Amino acid sequence: MRVLQAFYEFECHLFQNVNQHFDKKYLNFFFRTITHLGGASFTIGIMLILLIFSSKETRMTALASALALASSHLPVHFVKKLFPRKRPYITLEETKFPANPLQDHSFPSGHTTAFFSVIIPFVLLIPNLAIVLIPLGICVAISRIYLGLHYPSDVIAGGILGSLVGFLCFYLVIVN
Repeated sequence: MRVLQAFYEFECHLFQNVNQHFDKKYLNFFFRTITHLGGASFTIGIMLILLIFSSKETRMTALASALALASSHLPVHFVKKLFPRKRPYITLEETKFPANPLQDHSFPSGHTTAFFSVIIPFVLLIPNLAIVLIPLGICVAISRIYLGLHYPSDVIAGGILGSLVGFLCFYLVIVN
């Protein structure tokens, strides 16, 4: 139990170190913008565009990404029900957060899961894309902490879950 308490305290400290910069104008603009890359409108929209307008190999990878996006949503939904962790802006005093924050549970981060589930098939197809897409995914994850909506472990779990589902869907669609 002491280990869990120590981990939680470390995580809260890390969260507060990121969230304390909420009032900085340029960081605020950056993180409020980039967080939408993991949102439903963006991820679904990009997948539809790629499915409709791309060549065969890219279309198949987009299909793997779309399947990963849809498939990753189910475990996120069920894990949030099984582990109803309150969001940090609710539990930690002095957390800075935007108006009208999300009301559901925080674990795991759906935005982070969605973004990683969509990018991993493309990274597997074209490994050089990792140079751009992985840092973008990390920025989406950090944005969720910055905005006071997730603990670090929420986004780590989301990144791992999204990556695993993206990897699995790529191999189911492309390799088989």
